[in-house]
Amino acid sequence: MSQRAEIHHQHRDVTGGWLRPSVFGAMDGLVSNFALIAGVAGGTDDTKVISLAGIAGLAAGAFSMAGGEYVSVASQRELALAEIAVEKRELERNPVAEQAELAQTFVARGVAPDLAAEVARQISENPDQALKVHAQNELGVDPHDLPSPRLAAVSSFLSFSVGALLPLLPYLLGVTSLWLSAVLSCVSLFGAGALVSTVTARSWWYTGLRQLFVGAVAAGLTFGLGNLIGASGL
Repeated sequence: MSQRAEIHHQHRDVTGGWLRPSVFGAMDGLVSNFALIAGVAGGTDDTKVISLAGIAGLAAGAFSMAGGEYVSVASQRELALAEIAVEKRELERNPVAEQAELAQTFVARGVAPDLAAEVARQISENPDQALKVHAQNELGVDPHDLPSPRLAAVSSFLSFSVGALLPLLPYLLGVTSLWLSAVLSCVSLFGAGALVSTVTARSWWYTGLRQLFVGAVAAGLTFGLGNLIGASGL
């Protein structure tokens, strides 16, 4: 029997990457455009107006999501790079102190002081590896695996567009009432929520019903507001 330990599991990506902007983009597109279309449909029966509002909501939301994600992730990346540069300078100027600091982090995690000092010494012999370990310990980031602003922006744009298209699709196909859009949106809300359960610890029915509830409440309130405004003749 081999004495070498075997790895029998893999962890899912919990750092964000494409998943967060994609999931939030699709959810936001579906909920916001469903609510927008419901609100306009509550105030008018003109399908051209409803379709125009849905198209405008899709375009405006997709560009807003993409721009917001790009700026947010770019700012996060720039801050991380600036702090990594500070850490790199410290490693170059005060290598002994930084090595001692690294050893102390291992001691704080339960490693014996002598072993911690030896591990820190060996890591510090490789400047790139030392920078990586220091950045992970002190900043919580990997210098070689920082989030991509472009990936976040494109993921948000595409996912929001897909989500926002679903409640709009029946009107683009010639449907003249809200009910089919509502049914399609509710089914999509539940399905999108259930899909999220594949990357969380929650059950599929819980996440599906939670997302359906949030979207339905938003659309219901907006429909009521649109109906109220339409009835008042504003």
